[in-house]
Amino acid sequence: MMQMPKLGLGTFRLKEQQVIDSVAAGLELGYRHIDTAQIYRNEAEVGQALAASGVARGEVYVTTKIWTTNFGGGRLIPSLRESLDKLRLDQVDMTLIHWPSPNGEVAVEEYMTELVQAKQLGLTRAIGVSNFTIAHLRQAIAAVGAGEIGTHQLEVHPYLQNLKVRAFCREHGIALTGYMPLAYGRVVQDPALLQIAARHGATAAQVALAWQLQQGIAVIPSSTKRANLAANLEALKLRLDEDDMARIARLEDGGRIADPDFAPAWDD
Repeated sequence: MMQMPKLGLGTFRLKEQQVIDSVAAGLELGYRHIDTAQIYRNEAEVGQALAASGVARGEVYVTTKIWTTNFGGGRLIPSLRESLDKLRLDQVDMTLIHWPSPNGEVAVEEYMTELVQAKQLGLTRAIGVSNFTIAHLRQAIAAVGAGEIGTHQLEVHPYLQNLKVRAFCREHGIALTGYMPLAYGRVVQDPALLQIAARHGATAAQVALAWQLQQGIAVIPSSTKRANLAANLEALKLRLDEDDMARIARLEDGGRIADPDFAPAWDD
């Protein structure tokens, strides 16, 4: 079974030809993990790029996410089948619950149980969650067991490190995937990251990615520029020392970016 590559290609906010070009370039450059979601409304374009790439299906790890309107009422599995049709795949490698049900309208147990059923049907090889609080994670573990939760995808970057949730996941053996690892470009101009980057002959973005990778967190940066896609891959080769890691850890300032009105009450 293919393991999730530690550095993948995110597709949030990429539409139409833009996402086709990004995924095509990423696959050419060597990315083997593509992350999409129902709500991104780009699964069909991602599928088109995958089909045209010539890369064997078994060599690419594909993640998608179930949107909140597809919880309950028997909608989850049909919605995943629709995603597979758009992606031109028989099975995805990872399917996540994108956000916990707003205001707890649908119980965690209900949609996690359906997600396990989707796995049993062969629609997805693994399942996981995204944007869960510790309380939601406890409910998910009670419903399906920690061993069923392949990853927790959450916002992580130097300004929002999510240490409490990360510690809980580590305690329960749940792997972590960090989204928005470049904080929508904020890291690129950060003086501390630029100083560390200069010492390593790297970029601030590469430093931010390496900081997560060295903590065992998978990352899924996105870009529409081929040069940036290529540069991000180089973060896999960068090794930061203890002083670098400690300095970056001090950048935490609660700078959460993904905080829609339906978001749960976050753990501090």
